Amino acid sequence: MSRYVSYRDFDWLLIIFVLMLCGLGVMEIRSATVHTKFAGAHIKQLYWIGGGLIGMFLISLLNYQALLDKVHWMYIVAVASLMSVMIFGQKYLGARRWIKMPGGQHFQPSEWVKLILILAVAKYFADLHHRELSWSDFIKAGAMVGVPMLMVLAQPDLGTALTYIPIAIMGLFLGGVRAKQALAVLLLAGLVMPLAWHKLKPYQKDRLISFMEPEADKQGSGYQVIQSKIAVGSGGIWGGTGTQTHLSYLPVPQTDFIFAAFAEEHGFVGALGVLLLYFIVLMRLTQNAQTAPDRAGTFVVMGVVAVLSFHILVNVGMVVGFMPVTGIPLPLMSYGGSSVLFMFLALGMVMNVRMRRFVN
Repeated sequence: MSRYVSYRDFDWLLIIFVLMLCGLGVMEIRSATVHTKFAGAHIKQLYWIGGGLIGMFLISLLNYQALLDKVHWMYIVAVASLMSVMIFGQKYLGARRWIKMPGGQHFQPSEWVKLILILAVAKYFADLHHRELSWSDFIKAGAMVGVPMLMVLAQPDLGTALTYIPIAIMGLFLGGVRAKQALAVLLLAGLVMPLAWHKLKPYQKDRLISFMEPEADKQGSGYQVIQSKIAVGSGGIWGGTGTQTHLSYLPVPQTDFIFAAFAEEHGFVGALGVLLLYFIVLMRLTQNAQTAPDRAGTFVVMGVVAVLSFHILVNVGMVVGFMPVTGIPLPLMSYGGSSVLFMFLALGMVMNVRMRRFVN
């Protein structure tokens, strides 16, 4: 670590808000699982948060510019890890997304691939040096994100695959995409929608149909959304006893539907408080992007902002019925080691950029 780099330049205020969200998540995980077979999950979550903090501090010691110079090798390893999942991964509920680790833990490579993509996209667009994006640049950036995205879709994991898209969009937006290029992509996306629909798995089609009409299958594909909306509504202004959550009407509330469980127990005021904390975190991250020492640093931090924003928007929209159920967790609050570790490693990259603001 350079002698000019100091932990005094850490964004400690950002870490405080992040830990507040983690604390609320642990509290809700404990409440939602206390009388279920998942009891004690909050203890595991604390371990993952602790491991994430250690990872964050370690990754902040590395020079992000040196990492960007080696990102092509990291990208190759990322693609190889996704390929290893397809060959050796554990199959659960019809999906092959995890690699079994020593000690019985499961590792989901598709989560950390997001971090590699953030670095790869940042490196690619930073090296263009502000020149106008050509169609060749556009296609290369799309392929860079598209290859791992298609591999994750094959697992199948539609939710995680979708989280790669905002990384590409943010890179193209900051890189100077032209209006006619953006319009052409939107038109192309509209044309391939029917083909994409036929490629979806039956349960994925059911989720999209239930998003439009959840009441059409109240005991099947629409059940989660209906129970989630009931839970959120029953919280009222100040919260209630959490009957939907504690009586197991809301399935596995500690994961993707933790916001619904929290809103039921803490009401509109509590839910608004959580959203305010996320807003503050996003604003702090954006401020760090504005003070980055170079163009690449700005791209790295804004890539993190893009992924975090997408997760929050889709997850919260999902639990209130404005978005289809896609299996995207709520960052820092949902139970799950891979998601927590990715988020802290991403924050470590943000701190990495921030700590080098004044390094010549």
